[in-house]
Amino acid sequence: MDLKKLNVPDNTLTRDMISMAEETGNVYETVRIIGKRANEISVEIKQELGKKLQEFSSSNDSLEEIFENREQIEISRFYERLPKAPLIATQEYLDHEIYYRNPVIEDKMDDL
Repeated sequence: MDLKKLNVPDNTLTRDMISMAEETGNVYETVRIIGKRANEISVEIKQELGKKLQEFSSSNDSLEEIFENREQIEISRFYERLPKAPLIATQEYLDHEIYYRNPVIEDKMDDL
């Protein structure tokens, strides 16, 4: 995921859940899809940040030896300014970038 090219609002917006749920036919299903994707995004971002900050860690850190690293601060600020994972997931859902399926419904359709 390219975090610099995200076209997601930084603030929470009021959404019409009924129109968002037209594709699935169920508001709760839509919220579940967005929630699962938000969890995936959150894990991706956390792992990416961890990898970047791992470069700055040393094996013998103690309280006396901790000092400010300008580059580390800038990386942390960048990630703090990113839109939250649920906002990214909601935008992906609205842009039809999320693939999802419900095996229970698919099984019922196959039985018909």
